[in-house]
Amino acid sequence: MATLNDRVYDNGLTILDTEANRLDICSQEPTTYAEATSTYTLGNKTSLSIGAPSARAGGGREVTIAAFTDGAVTGNGSATHYSIVDTANSRLLATGSLSSSQTVTSGNTFSLAAFKIGIPAPA
Repeated sequence: MATLNDRVYDNGLTILDTEANRLDICSQEPTTYAEATSTYTLGNKTSLSIGAPSARAGGGREVTIAAFTDGAVTGNGSATHYSIVDTANSRLLATGSLSSSQTVTSGNTFSLAAFKIGIPAPA
């Protein structure tokens, strides 16, 4: 049976905990830092709260991105994805689909419920 020590998982996920500093809501899934923060962004939240790696249900490890209600909407459209970036190093760290799309209008705020990003145990 294949195994990975928690340290292997944690060192990858710790990057989200220690380097990620901005979450953008996007009109489609970005594949680069520029797409995440310029091309597809409809708003962003800085000062993220991301927990330390912990056990994941079903095996593996995960981090939790805390809920927030004060994201700043900077464009008009339908937000379908999120991106998490490291602005100091211009790195796209993670992307994913929102649990449901949100229609947003520039000048308003947006909120997201807490969610998890994880690495499953090897099969």
